[in-house]
Amino acid sequence: MSVRVALLGHGFAGRTFHAPLIQAVKGLELRVVASSQAETVRSRLPGVTVVASAREAATHPEVDLVVIATPNESHAPLAEAALQAGKHVVVDKPFTVTLAEARALCALAQARGRVLSVFHNRRWDSDFLALRAVLEEGALGRVTHMESRFDRFRPEVRARWREQDVPGAGVWFDLGPHLVDQALYLFGLPETVSAALGKHRDGAQVDDWCQVTLAYPRRQVVLQASMLVAGGMPRFAVHGTKGTWLKYGMDTQEDRLRADVTPGAPGWGEDSHPGRLLDGATGAERATVAPPGDYRRYYSGLREALEGRGPNPVTPAQALAVMAVMDAAVHSAELGCAQRPDLTAEERAAFTAGLA
Repeated sequence: MSVRVALLGHGFAGRTFHAPLIQAVKGLELRVVASSQAETVRSRLPGVTVVASAREAATHPEVDLVVIATPNESHAPLAEAALQAGKHVVVDKPFTVTLAEARALCALAQARGRVLSVFHNRRWDSDFLALRAVLEEGALGRVTHMESRFDRFRPEVRARWREQDVPGAGVWFDLGPHLVDQALYLFGLPETVSAALGKHRDGAQVDDWCQVTLAYPRRQVVLQASMLVAGGMPRFAVHGTKGTWLKYGMDTQEDRLRADVTPGAPGWGEDSHPGRLLDGATGAERATVAPPGDYRRYYSGLREALEGRGPNPVTPAQALAVMAVMDAAVHSAELGCAQRPDLTAEERAAFTAGLA
């Protein structure tokens, strides 16, 4: 029996990522879409029910799973409405705008016995999968320093909510959740977070540049994002006691989704830019091969979790930990000093257990 899905929002995230991925995974059926552009939705998704109200879609009686791809400030109230209505919920990143909202949703999902998950799809990027393989191989020894960055070159400030002075806007809330989730997945929770957020473009209303350092015992993880980098910087630069791994180029799935390529088409997720592994002792260099990326694995894992056949691909505890680091970075940038992620002992234990 198929899981009936409501998609809230048919803007960039809903149209480009969620709708095609949901349709590409067996056992998921996109039934309802909330959008003010009904004719556009029907032209792309014939047969779905289109409603203007996101809250109506969140509580629709003919759906089991609600996927929230609306502006960030609306994530928490819409997720709460869906959970209260007995629905399972996926929230696009960032989970919420505040840590308090994230905590409240985690508690509500547990109380209602519903699956709550966050779309941290970049765990299934080809470059990230390549990095995981390098670390599992042990070729770098003990990792002491990692730089991870997502960059764009968009010098003009555009008239869209992500670049306006509203809660949850700015590059840190846009690209930061990807960077943080990947770092926590690899290395766990940091001891402290230090951050600088900047407005570099003419007319910028919110941050369009960030540099955030996660401090671990004998390891520093530097996360960077900018809207004014035209290329040439490594996506990953990872250094350890045995050598260095460098990776240029981004995962190709977003570009193919933008081009309306069906997920799973020939060559899906393949990476034409191999990483370079440099041996510190000998100076030898060799290419590393990236496994194909596949965002469908998030939704197939979610379907299995809903059917009781597998774990939640991104647990509430993991999503809450990401929000704690996001929140610590904002406070660090405001106060000018390092901050410790605000998580209880129980929340930290739940995060660790979820990665086991």
